[in-house]
Amino acid sequence: MSESVESDIERLHDRRWWTLAVLCMSLLIVFVGNSSLNVTIPTLSRELHATESQLQWVVASYSLVFAGLLFSTGALGDRFGRKGTLQIGLVLFLVAAALASASSTMWELIGCRAVMGAAAALIMPSTLSIIINVFPPHERPKAIAIWASITGAAGGFGPLISGWLLGHFWYGSVFLVNVPIIAVALIAGWFLVPKSRDPEQGKLDPVGALLSIVGISSLVYALIEAPDSGWGSTTTLTAFAVAAVVLALFVLWELRVDEPMLDMHFFRNGAFSTGTAGMILVFLAMYGVMFLITQYFQLILGYSPLSTSLRMLPMAPIMIVVAPLTPRLSKSFGAHRVVAAGMILISVGMLMFRALDLHTDYWYVLLSLFPLVGGIALTMSPMTAAIMSAVPARRAGAGSAMNDASRELGAALGVAVLGSVAASHYANGVDSLVQGLSGAQRSVAESSLAGALDVAGHLPTAAGQALSTGAQEVFVGGIHLAVTVGAILAAVAAAIVLKYLPRNVGDEGAMHGAVESMEEAAELGLGGTPPIFPDDRPGDAPDETVPVDSGAGR
Repeated sequence: MSESVESDIERLHDRRWWTLAVLCMSLLIVFVGNSSLNVTIPTLSRELHATESQLQWVVASYSLVFAGLLFSTGALGDRFGRKGTLQIGLVLFLVAAALASASSTMWELIGCRAVMGAAAALIMPSTLSIIINVFPPHERPKAIAIWASITGAAGGFGPLISGWLLGHFWYGSVFLVNVPIIAVALIAGWFLVPKSRDPEQGKLDPVGALLSIVGISSLVYALIEAPDSGWGSTTTLTAFAVAAVVLALFVLWELRVDEPMLDMHFFRNGAFSTGTAGMILVFLAMYGVMFLITQYFQLILGYSPLSTSLRMLPMAPIMIVVAPLTPRLSKSFGAHRVVAAGMILISVGMLMFRALDLHTDYWYVLLSLFPLVGGIALTMSPMTAAIMSAVPARRAGAGSAMNDASRELGAALGVAVLGSVAASHYANGVDSLVQGLSGAQRSVAESSLAGALDVAGHLPTAAGQALSTGAQEVFVGGIHLAVTVGAILAAVAAAIVLKYLPRNVGDEGAMHGAVESMEEAAELGLGGTPPIFPDDRPGDAPDETVPVDSGAGR
């Protein structure tokens, strides 16, 4: 080995912890970018006169693009350079955040959020790949633990900062939170992050990526727009038909290519298919409920964005207390029983939300969150382990990507499915309340609860009170219907998991022990964004550190 190469390796080793700091800072952007929007939804409804479908899109567009590109961007970094992919993602996120802060219409903001999702898909896989390449095997678990803990803890401040900003500045200020983080990460990363890439340079699957995005987007479009267009309308049925055809083409394409983005043969394994479906459902429940409850807090109970953020914080300690128990419980009772019990708790928590009314005390909402969040914490680790244990060691990266993509897909579907159920109920119920209004007033009131409250504020006292109270009651009724649908899905999933999920799913990822399981829960509960798990597992050959490459990643 030449002296220059030895010097490069030694320098890379000496600054590895500084590299880790930059990578953690880079990933913060993904966390803050996703979690900070939750408390902003009612503000967008008021300031930009957003309809319920637009509110759903502004949340779902990020997750949709993120999930659709996650398989391809990891391979892109491996092929052309991880450092370059990371820095392109940071620049793209910076541009999208700046444009989002200046957006004056909801569709501009939705487009910016989609670009942020693409940028996040470039950033997230690159950070973990670089960590695995920079740290030797004996230090890698510690580095990944720090990476997960710091990003998870810091991500929890996203909603709090957003809540404070919304109380002092305009809605666009929440997107500028990322700007100083990106600036520091870009400059420091230029000097401290090494260039590396996979010497085998796996093939890309752009056709598979495109088909998956088009198919899933068509499905979500149909779900979100159905309340406005009608579930039996030509537009809705056409969108469902396009989704079915394109997703079928995606499956056929993935079955015939040599290196598929997603190997469909994995789904023959009960652990993989059950774990993936279960993960989608868990995140469907979590994101769908949070989408509705943040609006309930602000538009029904009258809490400020900051006050709403503070009231959502107990989710994190609930997860952190319950999650460390899952590895031991799974060994004692079987992963299938633990996950099924978690699904039942999710169902119970969602049914408890049926008791919400216009004057429900916060403590009841908190009480309802205990079984919901506790059930989520019980299910995450075993299902992650089920997915990873079903994938051969050489394809662990694909298993990790599927784990993360299923979470993001569940998040998008949660907002689409539960949000659309609630929106359909609202649209049908509010119709009788707006009969005497002018055309413009009626359109605004029917678009969203915030719109109805705004119209009510311009009406005579008695009429305004009747409209606001009636619209709030209809909205709460929509929440009741949505959580009932979610509870039924969770109960059905519990039965399926009990039958098809294996008793033993191995010790993958968070199932190594209580600490790893708690780190995963902290990352999700505090950051609001799914964690990524390492591509290597016990017994795998150690990855070689590659401090330099020939031009890629510049």
